[in-house]
Amino acid sequence: MKDYVIRATAADGQIRAFVATTRNMVEEARALHETTKVATAALGRTLTATSMMGLMMKNKGDKLSVIIKGGGPIGTILATSDVEGTVKGYVSNPKVEVPDYENGKLNVAAAVGTSGVVKVIKDLGLREPYNGAYPLVSGEIAEDFTYYFTVSEQTPSVVALGVLTTEYEVEHAGGLIVQLMPDAEEETISRLEENVSRLQSITNMMQDGNTPEDILNIVLDGLNPRILDTCDVKFECECSKERVQGALISIGKTALSEIVEEDKQAEVGCQFCNRKYKYTEEELLEILENM
Repeated sequence: MKDYVIRATAADGQIRAFVATTRNMVEEARALHETTKVATAALGRTLTATSMMGLMMKNKGDKLSVIIKGGGPIGTILATSDVEGTVKGYVSNPKVEVPDYENGKLNVAAAVGTSGVVKVIKDLGLREPYNGAYPLVSGEIAEDFTYYFTVSEQTPSVVALGVLTTEYEVEHAGGLIVQLMPDAEEETISRLEENVSRLQSITNMMQDGNTPEDILNIVLDGLNPRILDTCDVKFECECSKERVQGALISIGKTALSEIVEEDKQAEVGCQFCNRKYKYTEEELLEILENM
């Protein structure tokens, strides 16, 4: 089954909603970075939310980056999205291990930490990108995005994210973002709150065979949801040997000359997809010549 996000509205425009299924996207990230179960969950939740947030942007060329630094052993989580919801991302420590909660659930907060920030950078083609940092409130990711939307965009939101994974494969992944518009009436707010209070976890709903369309109808029951469009989303890194070359240029002529002299070759890796690019002595000399 392919990954996709449905965009919807409800209650005559008083609510907007995004519901995603992202199993393939998260599995691609797990396989590329060889993440532990808890790192897969943390990165997968962040990628899913970032993909849906990318779809909130308007113009081709808009870019969004989410950086989570919670002070925990996973280090930094970084994810980026474009306006089509195509994402890439990584965590600093993909091999992180922490004890699970007593009920057996993955303790994502222990890996991420709770004393840091969520930073959101939107490059919308203006002179300066929008750049905001907001305190982490739980380290479980979904609650942290809920807080971000409420504080940064003054938009009351429900964010639910889930990743169900074994040691070797992601079984289910997805999420939802439901937002109240400024003109939302009390009756609409009460009905949504009632629906949300009865909501199961995303992964439980997916295990029961619910599609994003089904989940939309559950969370917006009685609010007349209407699907606007369906967007295919994926994990994809656009790196290339030419683009990665910038890392060699950035170290400066002196350091690059030393590499040519001592090693006669170089290898540069892309953090987002773990691809490795090798440069021969001739290629390095050509880069030096053009610097």
